[in-house]
Amino acid sequence: MTGARLVLAVDTELTADSVEWCPLDGRRHLLACGTYELRKPAGGLGAQSQSGLDPDEPQIRLGRLYLYSFHEDNFTHPLVEVQRRDTSAILDMKWCHIPVAGHALLGLANASGSIELFRLVGSEESRFELQPLSSLALGEHCLALSLDWSTGKTGRAGDRPWKIISSDSGGQLHLLTVDETEPGLQKVSSWQAHHFEAWIAAFDYWQTETVYSGGDDGLLKGWDTRAPSEPVFSSARHSMGVCSIQSSPHREHVLATGSYDEHVLLWDTRNTKQPCADTPVQGGVWRLRWHPVHQHLLLAACMHSGFKILDCHKAMEERQEATVLVSHALPNSLVYGADWSWLLVRSPPPVPSWSCPQSHPGARAADLKVVGGLPAPSLEHIVDDDREGPAKLHSGIELLTENKRKTGMELHTKAAKPCDRDTYPERVNSAVSLLATCSFYDHALHLWKWVTW
Repeated sequence: MTGARLVLAVDTELTADSVEWCPLDGRRHLLACGTYELRKPAGGLGAQSQSGLDPDEPQIRLGRLYLYSFHEDNFTHPLVEVQRRDTSAILDMKWCHIPVAGHALLGLANASGSIELFRLVGSEESRFELQPLSSLALGEHCLALSLDWSTGKTGRAGDRPWKIISSDSGGQLHLLTVDETEPGLQKVSSWQAHHFEAWIAAFDYWQTETVYSGGDDGLLKGWDTRAPSEPVFSSARHSMGVCSIQSSPHREHVLATGSYDEHVLLWDTRNTKQPCADTPVQGGVWRLRWHPVHQHLLLAACMHSGFKILDCHKAMEERQEATVLVSHALPNSLVYGADWSWLLVRSPPPVPSWSCPQSHPGARAADLKVVGGLPAPSLEHIVDDDREGPAKLHSGIELLTENKRKTGMELHTKAAKPCDRDTYPERVNSAVSLLATCSFYDHALHLWKWVTW
């Protein structure tokens, strides 16, 4: 049986479109969230265009970077906001999977057309903080739409130099390197990859000279970065814009792609004439994430269709359609960001309602809130009645009432230990996963526990 339980909803104030758990040991309790919002110059909310990405639109693109700390032991305030930083609108972000010069690095793609690097400083004894480290403009009059690190496969500590591939609204790809001695960004090459927006660019984590890209022209392309004048392959198998790609960090030659056409395709990169499997998900697939431990599980952010968890075992082994284990949509929202936590979560005990206080200086009491205006999602959706397949989702939403919020506003001063690989080994349950999603319109960050039992 499988089930997903919403345990926390946080108001991000601006529309949230990117969420990333830190993958590094000792930092896996940290969660970054980025926002993107269009406003008229006078300050009012602007009506978003079809793409929302024309750099000449008379609108201001606002963004904010949040850093949260998750403490499973703290039943009252398990998620604490430790930092917020106003930025240009954020379209994508990724943590580097390997420390660089002893620090965790977070890369951002923003609406100013730049890739930014932030360095994580601090410890459990001194508050964590993301500090600006380096910034590189991809070009004039473009928006940076995506980025990926070459280090997405764990155990690649000897991979030098660290590389970033990025894409922009003009259809170009940009290959960057990060210097370890003086961590900073350097551009290696740029090339025209797509006729319209290049929504996504991603490394092959097993062969990091190879990158993949997807564009609003509906094409999926593969590139050899040593000679990128012509693509290694080009596929029109998706019928609309390709906006999500991720190479499997567990199995070589396995690639997942998603599109506005509301399909997730799985590919064997040794033969890209046809995908191995095609799974409809009833929503545009903005982001895809392979589970960090369970190699067949794929998380998809499906815009108006919410998020899905796919079991790709039969799809990869027998070239069958993937099984949808969890399908959950939130009313009046578009889910753009989704990510698995790298934490090993304990078996879930009964817990009280959760809230998210802010611990940065100057936090206002009015900001210490959990989203309360959202329609309560129904978690009793039956996905599949087959005994060997997924079972119903079990409701367990406990959003705070106003009275509970008032009594739970104290900032968390005695921080409980964050759960991590070596924490609570006697109670760690590999069948329990923590994941986060974030969404437009309801400007919300959601945390979920997903359980297989």
